[in-house]
Amino acid sequence: MNAHAPSKTRFLLPEVLARIRSLDLLARTVVEGFIAGLHRSPYLGFSTDFAEYRPYMPGDDLRALDWKLLGRTDRYYVKKFEGETNTHCTLIVDASTSMEYGSGPLTKREYACYLAASLAYLAYRQQDGVGLVTFADGLLEHIPARQRPGHLQAVLTALDRMTSKRETNVSQTLHTVAEVIKKRGIIVVISDLYGQPDELMTGLKHLRFRGHDVIVFHLLDEAELSFPFVDPVNMEDLETGERLHVVPEYLREEYLKLIQAHIHTLKTECGRAEIDYTLINTSQPLDWALFAYLSRRAKVH
Repeated sequence: MNAHAPSKTRFLLPEVLARIRSLDLLARTVVEGFIAGLHRSPYLGFSTDFAEYRPYMPGDDLRALDWKLLGRTDRYYVKKFEGETNTHCTLIVDASTSMEYGSGPLTKREYACYLAASLAYLAYRQQDGVGLVTFADGLLEHIPARQRPGHLQAVLTALDRMTSKRETNVSQTLHTVAEVIKKRGIIVVISDLYGQPDELMTGLKHLRFRGHDVIVFHLLDEAELSFPFVDPVNMEDLETGERLHVVPEYLREEYLKLIQAHIHTLKTECGRAEIDYTLINTSQPLDWALFAYLSRRAKVH
């Protein structure tokens, strides 16, 4: 385990979250618990009021140092005022039919909605503008990033009513978003990323070219990662409807090689393009993704 990551034991598990019907309540439950954990952690470089501070870096004006906070924490923080800390965060959520798969208590689509809602609440709590794009073979809904009363609820309502469409085109959607969103900010992509890696990376790099900080959450189900099937089974492509009779013992080794190669390629290419890539197993707590977002936000400021 990364010594700088929060402890997994205090995180809410997906099967627990699945019992909470209100998306707003779920987001608040996840985020408030996550923040409470940050405040208790001796490992994290975030102040108690982390929306208003960032760690000191060589070259910063010493007059901006918070000496009282230094006395309490023995760490160097620079005060950031409200106008300096605000940013825009746009969540891009995959609503293709492949996201309907789930071998556990949540489908990938449900997990994506929970994750997006929690990230929206976290960003809004830090006085950042929050926006939403849902997509399949094109844009389904676009709510521009705003920071005003009622806007968070509009984003949560849109997530709550999100339904899946048959096919997807992640790359084309990313190109469209890059042209539509003019103001630089943080772009969070939540998808199972089924597509050719070179096409996916072209879309992600377009966002980087536009000056956005890009975070990718690659959502995969536990069964997609481990291929635990034993008996012969008819499998259906949820996007095309194509059916294939599969004998797992003959396919498992080749399948695992292909999925790991796909993940490795995306992770490597994202690293080269300075894009934050995080593989998320949908059996994992949401909090890991929140920590990844907050870490990226700290880098931005």
